[in-house]
This record gives sequence, C-alpha cells and structure tokens, in this order.
Amino acid sequence: MFMGEYSHTIDEKGRLIIPSKFREQLGTEFVLTKGLDGCLSIYPKEEWETFVEKLRTLPLNDKNARTFSRFFVAGASMCELDRQGRILVPQTLREFAGLDKDVVLTGNLNRIEIWSKEAWVKNCDFDDMDTIAEEMRKAGIVL
Repeated sequence: MFMGEYSHTIDEKGRLIIPSKFREQLGTEFVLTKGLDGCLSIYPKEEWETFVEKLRTLPLNDKNARTFSRFFVAGASMCELDRQGRILVPQTLREFAGLDKDVVLTGNLNRIEIWSKEAWVKNCDFDDMDTIAEEMRKAGIVL
C-alpha cells in the first residue's frame, strides 16, 4: 500500500526522484499515466495489469467507455528507475499535469499520484470533510 506525501522537484529534462519508500514497493517496471483531477498516476505493473483487465471488459460500442479507456491508456508509459532513483516524465504528461518544478508525490493505496504543487494545494481543500465523510458513510465506508 502506498501512503504519505513527499515534496520534490522535477528538473528541466523532466526527471523526477521517486521517494525511497515508494521505490521499495514499485518493483523494477511500473506504469506512469494520466490520473483524475489533473494529476499523474504511477501503478506497479501488477496493479496496472489488473486495471487493464477491467478496461478490457468495457463495451466498445459505448462512447464513454472508449473515452475512459483512451484517457488512461493512450498516454501511458512503462517506466524504470535510473541509478539515482529517478524516472523520466514524458513531455505530454508533464504538460497534462502542469509539472514545471515543484511537485508533490502522494501515496493513494494502490498507486502513487504526482501533482504540481499548485494543483495539490488547490484540489486538496479538506474544509468540507464532514460532508464528504457523510457521503462515504452512505457508500459503506465507516470510520
């Protein structure tokens, strides 16, 4: 399980250090792709394969299903860590997530999310957590 929040920088060549706590769990190959809410997601190879199998069950005659699958798969990239524990984030993914310099990597159970610092601050408004918690309770998540 991935958890925690780490601040890092992405260099001018698009290289990003993956925190050592995350590297231990990622394995040698993993997938980097678009994520929801404007972030990027890193999936360990096994988690990605599970996700892809679910995508394969979507009906091809459903436009939303095709769009959903395309969103995640078209820009996906297999990654490996270099000797310094970095990955190269493709330009198209950097542009999608608005990654310039300061980034935040967060663990989110089965994946790692990569956010621009600005987007992380903007999207993580926890002021209304009581209302969100009530909605999650209705969905069966009870603290």
